[in-house]
Amino acid sequence: MTRILVVEDEPSYLDPLLYQLTREGYEAHGAATGEEAWELYEEMEFDLVLLDLMLPGISGTTLCRRMHELRRVPIIMVTAKSTENDVIVGLEIGADDYVTKPYSFRELLARIHAVLRRSLEPRASGTPGGNDETLTCGPIEMSVASHEVRIHGELTQFPLKEFEVLEYLMRNKGRVLTRQQLIGRVWGSDYVGDTKTLDVHVKRIRAKIEADPSNPALLTTVRGLGYRICDERSR
Repeated sequence: MTRILVVEDEPSYLDPLLYQLTREGYEAHGAATGEEAWELYEEMEFDLVLLDLMLPGISGTTLCRRMHELRRVPIIMVTAKSTENDVIVGLEIGADDYVTKPYSFRELLARIHAVLRRSLEPRASGTPGGNDETLTCGPIEMSVASHEVRIHGELTQFPLKEFEVLEYLMRNKGRVLTRQQLIGRVWGSDYVGDTKTLDVHVKRIRAKIEADPSNPALLTTVRGLGYRICDERSR
């Protein structure tokens, strides 16, 4: 049975969510504080974590980092914070998705299904220990299996979703990819959120690869269509 940890300090959200997840066939465990959540996470193996950012005690951001340091488990941030900076923080520290309150349970359930499905899919681009394919685009050099990116020869950190967006763009360099194509490839065809998550990732990628992120030359926007990397004008 799939085991989910729900970290939420508001009983009005925690109790109904535990009940609904149990009805859907999940083994759901709840924690109302960061400390309680960390104890459960250390003691038990979970398949997914639903994590509120605003918690008493250990904050959601700190808890997310600790969890990933101990073991890699998919995390969906569930929070009332919805500004672009809040989304960036959640995604930067390793969250796989981001849901804002108030939310419908059916939407949250769809995201849970999508994240769990992706976590079970093997990466098509290679496995650690095998041949490490290298992709290049201007000053960018990506070693796919070892999950390393170098910009002008300098190793640069890319969280998983940023890496996957950049990888898909580089595999299709010179081609325009629509937002729907990118979202479908990286987040899954059944992703139910808007395109803000993708746009935030693109903004973060540009900050790392562009000499002038406000006037991008490598990763460009094609108005009304989507994004393109390393087009003819940037070579």
